[in-house]
Amino acid sequence: MGVTNSNKELSVTQIGCGDSFQIKLSLSAEPDIVSNPVDIVLILDRSGSMAGSPLANLKNGAKKFIEIIDESTDGAGDGQIGNGSRIGIVSFASTATQDTALITSVADLNAAVNALSSGGATNHADAFTKAVALFDPASSNEKILVMFTDGVTTAGDPPAPVATAAKAQGIIIYVIGLSGNGGIDEQALKDWASDPDSAYVAITPDDEELEDLFEDLAQNISKPGATDIVVKDTVSPCFKVTSVSSPTKGAASIVNDTAVEWKIDKLGTSGSEGASLTFTVEHVGTCGGTVEVNESVEYSDAEGNVVVFPSPELEVDCGTVVIPEPCPEPVNVTVVGCTDSVEYDAGEVVLESVGCILQLDATLKNVCPNKRVALAVIVNEVDERCNEYKRGFKTLVIPAHTRDTCQDVTVRCIRFVLPEQLDVTGSPNALCNERKFKVRFIANYVDNDFECCDNVD
Repeated sequence: MGVTNSNKELSVTQIGCGDSFQIKLSLSAEPDIVSNPVDIVLILDRSGSMAGSPLANLKNGAKKFIEIIDESTDGAGDGQIGNGSRIGIVSFASTATQDTALITSVADLNAAVNALSSGGATNHADAFTKAVALFDPASSNEKILVMFTDGVTTAGDPPAPVATAAKAQGIIIYVIGLSGNGGIDEQALKDWASDPDSAYVAITPDDEELEDLFEDLAQNISKPGATDIVVKDTVSPCFKVTSVSSPTKGAASIVNDTAVEWKIDKLGTSGSEGASLTFTVEHVGTCGGTVEVNESVEYSDAEGNVVVFPSPELEVDCGTVVIPEPCPEPVNVTVVGCTDSVEYDAGEVVLESVGCILQLDATLKNVCPNKRVALAVIVNEVDERCNEYKRGFKTLVIPAHTRDTCQDVTVRCIRFVLPEQLDVTGSPNALCNERKFKVRFIANYVDNDFECCDNVD
């Protein structure tokens, strides 16, 4: 069957500047369907909410699934599922129906799918029960359930115990969810599915994608298991990999600041198997807004499986950053060969004394859109008697931001020059002294909508 699913998940959907989050990679694989036959039951939701295009697209997806399994088991789309594999159909609404037994006739399977009509509530527990009952306990075939649903449970018993009991018998459960038809309980779907849930659950809000989901699953089921797996995940330069947890299978290591490599000797070669890897990433730099986490994800294995991981996005809130004072332009100096000394005119730079540069950052809270801010910064030096001495005063105009709501605005790199000769510690070795300062900020809006009323005679 090959790699049957691949996924990439983020632990959060939004972070602040400099925050950390976790990335989880998941894979699942199954043995070769020709030499390792399978019994598959498609469990199809025909409740009232499936009326119209959802049911039509579900039927197309189910029939595409059957077609691919037919071709993969004997190398030809001859209308008969070969080499011992079989498919059964169970549909459900307020109750479930075994529409077919486990059979090999593609025509009979398609007829059962075409006959589905929508109406009624949603009874997942009865659907799982009727599907499990189709399996022959004496059969050595791998047993797989593919549950499709578009809603929460509205009838019957809780389905989780039935799904858990099925998994305890060695039955593999995949779940496909349609979230755009009134809502599904995503956590419930993950609880029903085999582990890791990220490898056995697929959810879409668009019923037009159902055929593709069924097709992808069938193609993966029909490939052989995977060996010599190598996954290299490189994240965007906006992030830095800080740690890697031990994967559930194989070994993983940090390649560099932005890349992780995961190696697995074999996966799903003797039975259905899933694996996952979690690593921690930290936001670095100043990039913000909606950021695509992937730089690239490279996959390879000895069987040549083509595996594509999703590319999740993350909202990074760094507020608005303003740097009102650019750094001084550097003077370029080149020393050629074995030259012992170089004379170079660096321009009009006066070096009166040693000392230090104080660089300040400040965050203006809740600055409203389209309003400039006037900012004053006052720096005083303090002696041992708490007397203050003026050392610097700057006024800046902070540009207006254009976001929809009030935002924090970070003002960075406000610099003050503090020469040694102004030191008030009284020590002759002023450069090594501890100097203390008090910094005060004054801010107000420049732009406003206030107007004085005209005088009335």
